[in-house]
Amino acid sequence: MLNVPVITNLLQFPPVQNILPDGLLAIGGDLSTERLLLAYRNGIFPWYEEGLPVMWYCPNPRFVLFPENYKISKSLKPLLKKNTFTCTVNTVFEEVIHHCKTISRNGQQGTWITSEVEQAYTQLYHLGYAHSYEVWQQQELVGGLYGIRLGNVFFGESMFSKVNNASRMAFYHLINTLSLTGLKMVDCQIHTPYLESMGATFIDGDNFQQLLKKYIS
Repeated sequence: MLNVPVITNLLQFPPVQNILPDGLLAIGGDLSTERLLLAYRNGIFPWYEEGLPVMWYCPNPRFVLFPENYKISKSLKPLLKKNTFTCTVNTVFEEVIHHCKTISRNGQQGTWITSEVEQAYTQLYHLGYAHSYEVWQQQELVGGLYGIRLGNVFFGESMFSKVNNASRMAFYHLINTLSLTGLKMVDCQIHTPYLESMGATFIDGDNFQQLLKKYIS
């Protein structure tokens, strides 16, 4: 940790080429709107636990999903035909991020969504940068996800599911909705088998940075 640059009050980050093997780039700073937007434009995101300084990551290689490679799971297809779920966008952002923060996850004892993160991204929502995709079953919120959209890139942050396939439905709704408005890439940030099953893949960090510049303008 001693070799990791510490962010001062200046609105800047070290070059992304300076990451450690685990993708850690810098520590410190705040979660102001200006700093967060600067971070995302450069493929950097905060990831840390309550009580610790903010840690900024920019993994290489990067785990992303291109809309044309999206795969609908076998378990979701029959639910789409039956209209099992109802989907909305940006109607209950605060509820979605709070569920992502508090829901129990297998193999995880805590959450990286600190109270500071929850407040900062809610502010980004009110400013039009953060968005939520909600899934309902009989008027109950059963799944959803949230993230940041800049240009034609969506930076996925977290998702939750109370019933089987609810988060898959939220991701399906995201892809179908944003593809109509020019979506080119979903930044999944960290590898999970769950996202890989939907078509996400690794790309080289330099390629990722080039695509960011191309798709965020």
